[in-house]
Amino acid sequence: MIENLRIAIAASIDAGREIMKVYNSDFDYELKDDASPLTIADKNANDVINEYLVKTDIPIISEENAQIDYSVRKEWNTCWIVDPLDGTKEFIKRNGEFTVNIALIENGKPILGVIYVPVEKKLYYANVSSNKTGSVILDSHENYSIEDIIDRSEVIGNNKNEKALIRVVGSRSHMNKETADFVESLNSTGKEVVVVSKGSSLKFCLVAEGNADIYPRFAPTMEWDTAAAHAICNASGVSVKSEITKNELIYNKEDLLNPWFICH
Repeated sequence: MIENLRIAIAASIDAGREIMKVYNSDFDYELKDDASPLTIADKNANDVINEYLVKTDIPIISEENAQIDYSVRKEWNTCWIVDPLDGTKEFIKRNGEFTVNIALIENGKPILGVIYVPVEKKLYYANVSSNKTGSVILDSHENYSIEDIIDRSEVIGNNKNEKALIRVVGSRSHMNKETADFVESLNSTGKEVVVVSKGSSLKFCLVAEGNADIYPRFAPTMEWDTAAAHAICNASGVSVKSEITKNELIYNKEDLLNPWFICH
């Protein structure tokens, strides 16, 4: 378990370096069949991550890999789920709010999660079985070992907000009517409602760190958008539950599309 966490951390940091090479250059993008953008940074980061993870002999589900039929995937008890560049729209806007997401899934549940924020050089990670979470900002002028990174990290913990304020995380790109209606419904609690905007999986990190209280997502997401952040949330005492089943999201489903969910 710990070795897999080390591998995922190293993969995320090296993928982040490749992303920043593109970010700091003039780059173009293309549109995929679903109209979502794709850059060479997505592809380069995916190549780096695959090189690391293939050595574990654990199968990989990645946004940028060819998708494997469920008739094969349903036999997997364990798999990696990867988004090599979560928040490509934010990447194109150059607002820095994009991440590398790597999760290890066991029997449909996220057991390890790593999120790396290349612009900030900030790393989040979690081992759910031990409830161990951490975050650390890396100095760009030093090369840390994985052990040093873990030693330098600070534990993430969500202290439930008891103030007369509800901080709701909203997406910079996906605030639809259903989400707006949900936010409006919170006014009935008698508390002041404040919306905090954030891109990519950083929305989950705000809740996991206790810097926001709830993240409702009533718009499409894929498993690779949520898996790593789900692990980090669970390890810090935060749930990520389907609005349909009222249970935690599950992974490596036949349909890799997530249902609507609430993170709190």
